[in-house]
Amino acid sequence: MKEYAVLFPGQGSQNTSMIELYSNEPLFIKTISDSSDILGYNIEEVVKDESKINNTIYTQPIMVATSIGIWRTWLDKKETYPKFAAGHSLGEYTAMVANNTISLEDCLLLVNHRATMMVNAMDGIEGGMAAILGSNKSDDSLKDIVNTVCKEISGGELTIEPVNYNSKDQIVIAGHKKLIDESATIFKQRGAKRAIVLPVSVAAHSSLMNKCSINLHKELKNININIGNKILFPIIHNVDAAIKTDTDGIINTLCKQICNPVLWEDSIEYMHKNNIRNFVEIGPGQVLTGLNIKIFSSENNSTVLNLPTFSPEKMNTALEELI
Repeated sequence: MKEYAVLFPGQGSQNTSMIELYSNEPLFIKTISDSSDILGYNIEEVVKDESKINNTIYTQPIMVATSIGIWRTWLDKKETYPKFAAGHSLGEYTAMVANNTISLEDCLLLVNHRATMMVNAMDGIEGGMAAILGSNKSDDSLKDIVNTVCKEISGGELTIEPVNYNSKDQIVIAGHKKLIDESATIFKQRGAKRAIVLPVSVAAHSSLMNKCSINLHKELKNININIGNKILFPIIHNVDAAIKTDTDGIINTLCKQICNPVLWEDSIEYMHKNNIRNFVEIGPGQVLTGLNIKIFSSENNSTVLNLPTFSPEKMNTALEELI
């Protein structure tokens, strides 16, 4: 059996067909049913409503429930644990359910509160996010361009910050919408190939979420967090691309994560340096699969397998590849 790592997607991978695709898988359907009971609404009905599934209040817990349903289906077929796991943003919470750090019920209620906190943090603030793609300059990396521009145009009460270091050619920024809109032209003038303003109003992983960090700490102190031999496999955390093994470390990392950048490329490279060549995306869509292709574009792609599982057919292909 080949060693592998699992990757859990965050917001942005949701779609209206993500439940239907696994509707014939008993473990998946039971997970969705149990999650609906915990949340107090019918997930299958909410997912059909595009306005609701793209509302962060619904998206966050439903993404966790859906990804865990797919994870349980995967584990039933695979029967061997991954060497590592990582989750992008919200996906980090899904990873903690998968490795038995927290229960599904606690996680669903926690991310439900997290989503509400994030929305409330933007009360009276017009926020936004944008994806900055590629660099036309051989002497300036995209990271240098983004970091420099964000520092230069932030000031006074307005800020924009890099919040997702997804790959060498994709960095997401967040902050006040006025600066987000103004910065698109500046980024291109400085050498970025493209700047795409995203249709979101919550400035996730920016300092505008600082208040959420304090409130999240209180929530985390009230749930059971497993450590030690109860953990099935380690998680590479977003905020520092490192493993946490103690309760305080896990809590502090999650509190930092909500208002600090996601170091996604660093997390993937950590696993790669630890001899992982097979990455399985557990959840709807294939956003993380696509990012991995970009991260490893400079080396022989035949050495790295990137396997989505957004449908049973894709899962079966992934299982066959790992034999």
